[in-house]
Formats: sequence, C-alpha cells, structure tokens
Amino acid sequence: MSSMDDDLDARIRSGKALSESMGNFHVTGWDPDRKVLKAAFTVRREYCHTNGTIAQGGFITAWLDAAMAHAVIHDTGHAQTVFSLEIKVSFYEKVGPGEGRVEGRVIRRGKRVTFLEAALYNPEGKLAAEATSTGILADL
Repeated sequence: MSSMDDDLDARIRSGKALSESMGNFHVTGWDPDRKVLKAAFTVRREYCHTNGTIAQGGFITAWLDAAMAHAVIHDTGHAQTVFSLEIKVSFYEKVGPGEGRVEGRVIRRGKRVTFLEAALYNPEGKLAAEATSTGILADL
C-alpha cells in the first residue's frame, strides 16, 4: 500500500474524509441541557443541480442526518453513535451555494432506540429543511 492509501485509510477512520466530502461539516456547539448540537458546512456548487444553484436533496438529508448523529455522540459522552432506521425530511426553501448551518436534537434516548430531529438553515439564514429520525444506538 502506498503512503497515499495509508493517509486515506487514516482520514477515513478518523472521519476527516467524510467531513471534508460533506463540505467540511463540523460541530460548532453543544448544549447538554437542551441536547442540541450545532454544526456548519459549505454548500459547494458541485453539490447543486440547476446550473449549480440548488443543493441536491441527498446532500441536505446527509447534513441533517450528520447533525442528529453528532447530537447522539455528544449526548452519550462519545460512548455511542446511532444507525438510522428511518429519516423523514421536509424541504421548505432552496439551499444554494454558501455557508449553511444545521441543528440536531436528541428528543428521547432509550437503551436501544433514540428519537431525533434536525433543522437546516440555508446560506441566507432561512429554515430550509427539517428532519425527524428513529435510530438504533451502537457503542463506539
């Protein structure tokens, strides 16, 4: 294996490669009392259809999902993550290129199952999409 392959493997294991591929998705805050995680990302033109002006819905869903997963990770003190069993997304506004933000919240966390929600804001600051999710908890 070349050193480039080793580097990619390390970046994949650390989650850095995934974060970069999602527009440098990164956590910006955690409120343990409200169980709300805040994160930011860049909506790149290559994530967009209609001549690079509207983010494809799968990317929007991925940012919502990531925020909910990171909320679980933070809520469990980095002891657990979540595997989505279902996600429902509602799209309200267009999300174009620029800096976006998302908030994920743990609604209820049981021993095996958790209920989550997230809200995504477009670069203009408007609520653009919301999601709810049910997931199964897994130890990290």
